[in-house]
Amino acid sequence: MTTTTETTTDESAPVRFDTKIAVLLRDDLETWQRLNVTAFVVSGLGTVAPEVIGEPYADADGTAYLPMFRQPVLIFEGTKETLTTAHGRALSRALPRAVFTSDLFGTGNDRDNRAAVRAVGADQLDLVGMAVYGPRNAVDKVLKGARMHH
Repeated sequence: MTTTTETTTDESAPVRFDTKIAVLLRDDLETWQRLNVTAFVVSGLGTVAPEVIGEPYADADGTAYLPMFRQPVLIFEGTKETLTTAHGRALSRALPRAVFTSDLFGTGNDRDNRAAVRAVGADQLDLVGMAVYGPRNAVDKVLKGARMHH
């Protein structure tokens, strides 16, 4: 597994990561769907790539908060075909990835979600979103053809 390193020359310099976390969403989703899919597909990354998780947070009063990703999550969008192509590229590069299919909008729990994905072959998944993590250049190649979400 690739380790995440921060490249800095001093404390005031911008942080540059060797890795990238990216979400690719289908461009025909409604706003609530985009938010839901994004939350779900990024939720598993910290379990397989613990280096993406930073230190816990605390406010000035000492109230503790959960740790979060230590680097930005970039959001992209594309057509159904763009997602299918990106999925194939992520598989061929063996990058950590998560998928959300259109079937998952009709399920209500993790067991049913997993069963819905398991019922369809990889090349037939009706993808509406995916997350991918890995070296910056590999993730960029996976996302070729997608555009930044705005």
